[in-house]
Amino acid sequence: MLQTKNYKFWFCTGSQDLYGDECLAKVAQHSKQIVEELNKTGILPYELVWKPTLITNELIRKTFNEANADEECAGVITWMHTFSPAKSWILGLQEYRKPLMHFHTQFNEEIPYDSIDMDFMNENQSAHGDREYGHIVSRMRIERKVVVGHWSDPVVVGKIASWMRTAVGIMESSHIRVMRVADNMRNVAVTEGDKVEAQIKFGWEVDAYPVNEIAEAVAAVSEADTNTLVEEYYSKYDILLEGRDEGEFRKHVAVQAQIELGFERFLEEKNYQAIVTHFGDLGALKQLPGLAIQRLMEKGYGFGAEGDWKVAAMVRLMKIMTAGMKDAKGTSMLEDYTYNLVKGKEGILEAHMLEICPSIADGPISIKCQPLSMGDREDPARLVFTSKEGSGIATSLIDLGNRFRLIINDVDCKKNEKAMPKLPVATNFWTPQPDMYTGAEAWILAGGAHHTAFSYDVTAEQMGDWAAAMGIEAVYIDKDTKIRDFKRDLMLGEVFYR
Repeated sequence: MLQTKNYKFWFCTGSQDLYGDECLAKVAQHSKQIVEELNKTGILPYELVWKPTLITNELIRKTFNEANADEECAGVITWMHTFSPAKSWILGLQEYRKPLMHFHTQFNEEIPYDSIDMDFMNENQSAHGDREYGHIVSRMRIERKVVVGHWSDPVVVGKIASWMRTAVGIMESSHIRVMRVADNMRNVAVTEGDKVEAQIKFGWEVDAYPVNEIAEAVAAVSEADTNTLVEEYYSKYDILLEGRDEGEFRKHVAVQAQIELGFERFLEEKNYQAIVTHFGDLGALKQLPGLAIQRLMEKGYGFGAEGDWKVAAMVRLMKIMTAGMKDAKGTSMLEDYTYNLVKGKEGILEAHMLEICPSIADGPISIKCQPLSMGDREDPARLVFTSKEGSGIATSLIDLGNRFRLIINDVDCKKNEKAMPKLPVATNFWTPQPDMYTGAEAWILAGGAHHTAFSYDVTAEQMGDWAAAMGIEAVYIDKDTKIRDFKRDLMLGEVFYR
C-alpha cells in the first residue's frame, strides 16, 4: 500500500557568461560528472537529474517553474560552480514552490598547488559564488537545506540522501488523508486540534465517518477471503492459545482478519492513507481493531488511537520518509504507559492496548487473544512482541491553540530487564535523552502528548527540516538538553511563532 510517485530531484548549477564559452563548457562537464557520480554511489534513495547551467534570469525562472509543474520532481538542488549574480535568481526563487537544497561544494577536492593560476581561480568560484547565492536566499526568507562538503565524501552524500527523504515527506504531506472512525476520546485534550489549520499548514485532509459505514465494509468481506488471510496469519506468527479452545481462538482471529480486509478495502476505495479508531465507539464491530490495525500499519498506513489524527498523519509521514530504506528498523505509534524509576535502570515502558506496528519487532511475533475491559466487545486478537534495541526518535505534534509545535526527543531503546508474561501487548522500553528526569521534564514543559509517532529510522534533523518547511516550531530534546536553556528556547518560540 505504501506508494509514492517515482520522484526525482533536479541538479541546477549556477554560473554566468563573464569568462566565455570554454568556461561554461567546463562548468557543464563538472556538473554532469558530479551528478553521475552521486547517482553511482547507491546511497541516494532517488535519482538526481542534471539540468543545463543556469546563467540568466529567464532561464532560471523557466527551470524553476518547470520543476513546479513536473509531478515527479520532489525538489531542486542548487550549486554555484562559478560566480552567479544573485539578482538573476530572484524571480525564479519567488515562484518556486518545492523543497530546495543549497549544495555548497566545489568540483576539486584539493587546491592544485603546483598548477593553480587565475584561469583556475576564475573557473572554480564556489567559495564566493555560493555565498552570493546564499545571501539572496536568506534575504528572501526562503527555507532551504544547506549541505557543505565535497561531493565525493560519503558523509556529505548521506546528508543529501537524508534530505531527499525529508523532501519527499514534504511533497507527500499534502497527499495524506486521515479517516476518522467515530471521534476522539471524550474530554481528552491532546488528541484534539484544529483540522482546518492542519490542512492549511500541512495539507492533511481529516474526515470523519460513522462507525457503521466502515462496519458494513467489514461485514461484506467474504468468508473465503477471511479464511485465506487467517491461514496467512497462522503461517507467519506464533499462535499462543494459553489454554483457550483452538476453534474459539481461531474465530476471534478471523474477526481481526475480516476487519483488516474490510478496513483496507474501504481505505483504498476512499483514498485514505491513515486511520484512527476509538474504543468508545465501535458500532457493529465485534472487536476493537487490534491485529488488523497492526497489519495495516505494517503496510504503510498511519494510525492514531482514541481518535488521535495528528499521530496517525505523522506515522504515515514517517513511513513515507523511510520507504525503501535498506535495513530499516521500523516506525509505529506508541504511548507512554509506565515508568521504571530504579536508579540506573530508568526508562519508559511504551505500549498500547493493542495497536503497535510489528515493523519495530525484534524476534518472534505471536498472536494472543485476551479480554479487554475497554470497548465492551469480544476478546480481541493482537500481535505481541518486544521491540528492537537501538536509537530512535519520539515525536509529538501538538496544537497550542494559535499554532503547532513539533517536539522531537532522541530516545535509547533497550531490552526489557525481565519478561512480562501477564502483559498481552507489544512493548518498547526506552530512556529519553539526555536522561529520564531531564527528558520527561522537558517533554512536559513543551506540552508533549502521551501518544507519539516513533521511528528508529527517521532522524531528529529530518523531522526538524520538515517542521521548518511547514513553518512550524520544532523543539529538540537530546543529549545536550538543559532545562534552563530549554525553557528559554520555549519562550523564544512563543515570541517568534506567535
